Amino acid sequence: MNPATLGNDGTMNDLLESAGTVLDDVVALRRHLHAEPELGLDNPRTQALVLDALDGLPLEVRTGTGLTSVVADLVGDTDGPTVLLRADTDALPMTEDTDLEFRSTIDGRAHACGHDAHTAMLVGAARVLAARRHELSGRVRFMFQPGEEGFAGARLMIDEGVLDGVDRAFALHVSPNQRVGTASCRPGPLLAGDTSITVTVRGHGGHASAPHQATDPIPATAAIITALQTTVTREVDVFDPAVLTIAHVVAGTTTNVIPETAFFEGTIRCISERTRAHIREAVTRTIRGVAEAHGCTADIQLVDGYPVTLNDDGEAARFAEVCRATLGEDGHRLMPAPAMGGEDFSYVLQKVPGVMAFLGVCPATEPNPRSAPSLHSNRMKLNEDGLVHGIALHAAMALDRGRIADGS
Repeated sequence: MNPATLGNDGTMNDLLESAGTVLDDVVALRRHLHAEPELGLDNPRTQALVLDALDGLPLEVRTGTGLTSVVADLVGDTDGPTVLLRADTDALPMTEDTDLEFRSTIDGRAHACGHDAHTAMLVGAARVLAARRHELSGRVRFMFQPGEEGFAGARLMIDEGVLDGVDRAFALHVSPNQRVGTASCRPGPLLAGDTSITVTVRGHGGHASAPHQATDPIPATAAIITALQTTVTREVDVFDPAVLTIAHVVAGTTTNVIPETAFFEGTIRCISERTRAHIREAVTRTIRGVAEAHGCTADIQLVDGYPVTLNDDGEAARFAEVCRATLGEDGHRLMPAPAMGGEDFSYVLQKVPGVMAFLGVCPATEPNPRSAPSLHSNRMKLNEDGLVHGIALHAAMALDRGRIADGS
């Protein structure tokens, strides 16, 4: 750890103090972003707010061409590594049902995944680090990325050169199910890789009173969905798990017509690419076999989404050290197992060593963090007091020289 970043009590409390000086502005920015959420790769209002918030700082700023991204570099006084800090900027296509004064003003859009907080915290970290530029060796690259929610914005930014010269990377994701003052992480797989399943089962339509004169795709579909659950439990190693959920089923139009087709879709989540390859084959085999047993055929689409999010062992250890120094010995929590959500920060971690962690922002009104509305809930809220810790952790990861990485 760089002694210049340590407080008198052995923690980075001076970074927390610096973060506290910008917290009001960070909260105001977060609320502005929350009220006007944007989707996908095109976040022009968000981009404009970020550019305005960074204006006047000693940064080298550029914007994307294929998406409304912002990349800003802070160059230190001496040579050193380039550390990338990333925030995602897009929202979810869903309705917010909260009583917040700054709740979404746009129907069908909501920052229910906390990206508004990610963006605002990274702006705050840019301000804190710009004021401490004399402590910085090397370069900090601030990556403001649209399109995390299913649009692979990180991959597009990589294609546009965001990782050129980058030595290591860091990202935080807020968690309303974790208490304020803590952050959690683990080496190796942190989040799952995802694969979408889309299936149309084809039979022959007819009158509901004469099913023997038709080939009913609905019982076939029901049998397929049940068989898929067995496929996962019987064919996948419990210590290299997969989760399969069928979340959308559509068939028929009325009570007395057997339809020609039935449709269902869902998702597979795995924490290794080996298991993903195996489950793809097993799912395809099961769907086709059960459909054929019912006299039906099946059109199957399996589309791989984001890769497994793999934290670098050394960078995870670095974060644990930095986190304890910043938040105190109880501030860091080792996750016992990966979570099964997906993240396109995985594309960054495929290219450079880095780490992603979760930041506790459980609302103060929730006595049990586990009972709080979770990410992607229409009622998700976060405790803005936790944002100061996120600002400080971003700054600490940029300033840290790391005994782990250089062996000192």
